[in-house]
Parts: sequence; C-alpha cells; structure tokens
Amino acid sequence: MIEGHFDDIGHIFFEIDLITTDGLNLPVDAMLDTGFTGFLVINKQDLEVLEWVYRGDEQMLTARGEAIFEKYLGKVFLDEQEYEIPVYAGDEITEVLIGSAWLKILPLVVNYQAGILTLG
Repeated sequence: MIEGHFDDIGHIFFEIDLITTDGLNLPVDAMLDTGFTGFLVINKQDLEVLEWVYRGDEQMLTARGEAIFEKYLGKVFLDEQEYEIPVYAGDEITEVLIGSAWLKILPLVVNYQAGILTLG
C-alpha cells in the first residue's frame, strides 16, 4: 500500500517509480486522473531518459477531443511491486498521470477530511 497526498486544490498524488531500461528507478509524483482509463500517461520529453520500447500510435479520446498518442511498453514500481504496462505519451501532458486502470487491480481509499489516501 502506498500513501498519497492532496495538493492545495484537492488533486490526488502518489509517488511512483518509473523504471528505465537500465533498471534505474526514477521517483515521480503522479496525479490520479480517473477520466483517463489507461495506466500511465507522460510527456514525450520524459521518454528520452527512460528508453522504453515504442509500440506504435493510438488514437484516444481526451477532454479536449480525440488525439493521437505514442504508445510504449514501460515499467513502474508501486505498492512494492514492479508492473510492466502500456504507457501513453503526448506533447501537451503537464503532469505524470495514473489512470483508472489501476483501480481494477489495486484498492483506493480516500477520506479527504481525515487526510487518508492510500492505493494498494
């Protein structure tokens, strides 16, 4: 189980590790976006250091409409476990986002008033 935190306006963040192809763990704060149905989306510029394998382009529906994203096979470490997952990358992504696909395999507990926020 990992503990998260709320920012000043109530966004939900969890620290996860992005794992490079060389096995280096890079910790990042990832924002939970339940409107995103995948596992992870990042900015394209972050891919240089990760060196993940490109798997093609995929059209996806976003809040701004349809957009083309590059798809990669990436590795992340969270909840004391390593996961190999599909990762989407785009130019205008401002935060590392984790999506609702995680909620299919890990329980989410949120109590904003009590400051309780856990995943896993």
